[in-house]
Amino acid sequence: MKENALNPNPLVRFLDKTADQFTREENINFIEAHEIEMLNFHYVAEDGKLKTLNFNINGKEHLETVLSTGERVDGSSLFSYIDAGSSDLYVVPRYKTAFVNPFEEIPTLDILCSYYNSEGKPLESAPEYLIRKAHTEFKKSTGMNFRALGELEYYVMTERDECEMYPTPDQKGYHASDPFAKFEAFRREAMHLIAQAGGQIKYGHSEVGNFHTDDMYYEQQEIEFLPCMAEDAADQMVIAKWILRKLSYEYGFTVSLAPKITVGKAGSGLHIHMMLEKDGKNMMVKDGSLSDEAKRMIAGILESASALTAFGNTIPTSYLRLVPHQEAPTNICWGDRNRSVLVRVPLGWLADVNMVDDANPQQKEKPKKHMGQQTVEIRSGDGSADIYAYIAGLIVAAKHGLEKDNALDVAEKLYVDVNIFEDEHKDKLEQLKGLPDSCYESAEELEKMRHIFEANHVFPKGMIDAVIKKLKSFDDKNLSEELYGKHDEIAKLVESYLHCM
Repeated sequence: MKENALNPNPLVRFLDKTADQFTREENINFIEAHEIEMLNFHYVAEDGKLKTLNFNINGKEHLETVLSTGERVDGSSLFSYIDAGSSDLYVVPRYKTAFVNPFEEIPTLDILCSYYNSEGKPLESAPEYLIRKAHTEFKKSTGMNFRALGELEYYVMTERDECEMYPTPDQKGYHASDPFAKFEAFRREAMHLIAQAGGQIKYGHSEVGNFHTDDMYYEQQEIEFLPCMAEDAADQMVIAKWILRKLSYEYGFTVSLAPKITVGKAGSGLHIHMMLEKDGKNMMVKDGSLSDEAKRMIAGILESASALTAFGNTIPTSYLRLVPHQEAPTNICWGDRNRSVLVRVPLGWLADVNMVDDANPQQKEKPKKHMGQQTVEIRSGDGSADIYAYIAGLIVAAKHGLEKDNALDVAEKLYVDVNIFEDEHKDKLEQLKGLPDSCYESAEELEKMRHIFEANHVFPKGMIDAVIKKLKSFDDKNLSEELYGKHDEIAKLVESYLHCM
């Protein structure tokens, strides 16, 4: 059997090598062997959405030219901070991202691109280049790799009369199975297509949120990925969001990744798990406990947390989700397996017992040892996040913590081992700084901490200016207080941001 025979990506199976090894010639070989007729370039613009440029393949010479040189695009129509007088940009394909388009009747290969300016240099503010710069500086400073994975939460919405049988109690949908979970088959199909497109999926399941109105049914789902290099983590989440929306469009459902669907019901987050890795070893654990490196990373993220909302919570309804008692964080702290904290340390298979032997006494052959699975998870981000900027910001913040002299003291001070929302722990809650409660406040926090993100030219000044300007333009300071109890106005606001990013 070929080494990659079980991989769901047709290119990986055909070429029998991992995607990061793909070359231009191998992409062409696959196109010829599978009679691919169309080529799609994709790239993410300032609005966080995937853009597309279609090529009809006219012959091998034409294909080689397109894959070798890329194509021109109008940058001023893609980014607000690019001047129309010098707006031409190049989009150049990244061969490792190629995948077969699962929706087109005409055989089509899709590929993600990077932006380059008129001098042939990477566009400093390009989404994928932010992560590349951040990760390069991180590796240079720490000698470690930054791995990440996302938990993509979303709601599926359809007419209620299609979902009357086998009802699930309100807000009790966590890990429900078909037929109680009405969109399990849809999720499985989406997972299958995402995996074929190169997404490294860990699992999928139904989430807590499910409810109905007089005429509509709402069901929350989640797809979680496996840890991979930060650059790849962002790419696959962007493709996954595109596939979810495309598939739902074909089915006639509505899919929303918005942070809030309605008041009093579970919102959708974009939790990001992070892992430090060196020479194939998970650096998050030492002697069965969380390592000092992991604690330093956590300290850096917590110190930068208020500013990170500028990239991870980018619309007014983001701050309707970040409220107490909704399993969404409101205060800057961390803890073990504690869902009231901002940064959580989930179970990491650290116990010195072999559970699989206990569950399977008949099994004699020992399982193969793998890299440790311990991660830490930041829980504030949501579906409005600029995924590339958000992960780049997390890398910068982690580096800040690893370089900070008193990071371990900061980590110790901000550790909590209780549910801070319970009345008996009110005194602990009052000691903790809160996250911003609006886009406007988030912009102010980014302004205060912009030097951290602009260091080593990772985030360009003009981009930070544009983010601050956009966030302040919502003019949503005190919005939560103004909307309190006004359900019709809240519903109108939620509807306007239903299809964020």
